Amino acid sequence: MNSSDKNLFYAAFIPGLQNFIEQVIKERLSDVKIHRLLDGAVIFETAVTYDKLNFFCFNNIFVVINILDDTHGDGEIAVENHIKSHGINYDPIKNNSKKFSTFRIVVSDENIPASIDEKLRTQAENYISRLSGLKVNRALPDTEFWFLYRSEGFSIFMKRLTLRASWEKTLHKGELPPPLAWTLCRAAELKHSDTVLDPFCGYGSIPEEAFKHFHITSFIACDNDKEAAKYAALRFKKRKSGEFTFYQTDFYKLPSFVAEKVNAIVTDPPWGQFKENAGRSFLEQMFEVFGRLLKDGGKAVVLYMNDDNFLKTVSNNFELQTRIPVLLSGRKAVIYKFINRK
Repeated sequence: MNSSDKNLFYAAFIPGLQNFIEQVIKERLSDVKIHRLLDGAVIFETAVTYDKLNFFCFNNIFVVINILDDTHGDGEIAVENHIKSHGINYDPIKNNSKKFSTFRIVVSDENIPASIDEKLRTQAENYISRLSGLKVNRALPDTEFWFLYRSEGFSIFMKRLTLRASWEKTLHKGELPPPLAWTLCRAAELKHSDTVLDPFCGYGSIPEEAFKHFHITSFIACDNDKEAAKYAALRFKKRKSGEFTFYQTDFYKLPSFVAEKVNAIVTDPPWGQFKENAGRSFLEQMFEVFGRLLKDGGKAVVLYMNDDNFLKTVSNNFELQTRIPVLLSGRKAVIYKFINRK
């Protein structure tokens, strides 16, 4: 399947980001070979090992054990075909951390969990257990082996490398998953010396990624929600004076607090209908505030629901540079990148 000095990975990401992901991978890995670039996933080959990949745009990363091209099928058929296949790369099955003693299998049709015949499940578990030396634990395993069928006409047998609880279980309601927050920061091309603003910071996902992976030393955040404001303030309380400044206030009051103009605004504003204020809509007022706070040439990256009227609210001094439609938890959204031209 691949040469002994290469690793074949399957990585899942937010649907719609294919071109963005391709660019990030090629910039990070000089030797990369992209086998398949799909809607929400990419299969790529590199000599770089998993522990040195350092990608923050993926929801999950897997090491590929086997790929089968099928004209039709489902998750159950994929399980049966793979355990009978002669093209298996046994190394990912056999090579496991000493900390791992248990596993479970996951079967998926188009990223939707699929049920399979119990006899076939047991057969697959016995097959993996024999090769890996691991024991089956369907409730709380140390690792997972996946059988995934995709409508593009192929199936994959792979081992999950990112072992963590799902974002739904670990994040607050409405909080951005780290890969999405990282993607917004990356789209803004943040530099270490930039002063960055998030006027709707919520629980602080965007400033967290900006500090952690883009090494920002000056971040201004704002939110009028008391619970989110309290959490965000505690989250960054160990930051040095001047690194993180938080205002618990309505966003339109920010110009009275922020004296110096910022290099970038990266934000996920509330989605939906809002009351007009002084005859202006929420979005019109938002871009007016952006214009007052952004430097000439400054960037504004905004995640918003797919709304045909959105761009009509943008003032003429904002030049649309990028528009990326994405799918978030089944909802259509768009990542917009603007340049402030005064």
